[in-house]
Amino acid sequence: MAIYFYKADQPYGCFSNFSPHQIIIDGKEWPTVEHYYQAHKLLGTPDEPLMEVIRHLPTPEQAAATGRDRDRIIRPDWGTAKREVMWQAVLTKFLTHKDVQKALLETGEELLVEDSPRDYYWGRGKDGSGENQLGKMLMEVRSYLRNQFWQSQL
Repeated sequence: MAIYFYKADQPYGCFSNFSPHQIIIDGKEWPTVEHYYQAHKLLGTPDEPLMEVIRHLPTPEQAAATGRDRDRIIRPDWGTAKREVMWQAVLTKFLTHKDVQKALLETGEELLVEDSPRDYYWGRGKDGSGENQLGKMLMEVRSYLRNQFWQSQL
C-alpha cells in the first residue's frame, strides 16, 4: 500500500516541505524545507540577496511563490544542484525533529508518494506520471536513518 502525502495539514503532512519544521543549516535558521530550497535557487546569481528575504518570509507558500517568480535569475546549475539542496534540507529536517523521524520510520517499507497534482518532478503530477522524486528521497532518508540506528548499535 502506498502512502500519499501533499498538504502539511493532511495525513502524513509532516512529510511535506511546507510542514512547520524549522531546520538549521550552516548556522542559519530556515522556517521550513521549502524556504531553504526556494532560496537556494538564487545562490551565486545577481538575485542572491533575495535568499535572506525568502528566509524571513512568514509562510512556505510565500517562499515558494518568490522562488518560482520567473523574473528571478536561477543559478545555471540548478537542474543538477536541486537534488543535493533538497537532500540536505530533508535529511536535516528528519535528523532534527524526532517526531517526524518516528513517523517516517513507522512507514515501514511502504512506497511514499508526494501527491502533488502540479509537480511532475518532485511529485506524481495530476495524471500520476510524475517522477515522485520527493517520495523517493524520503524513502532514501528512511533507509539512511535505519542504517544510522544499526551502526550505532554495533
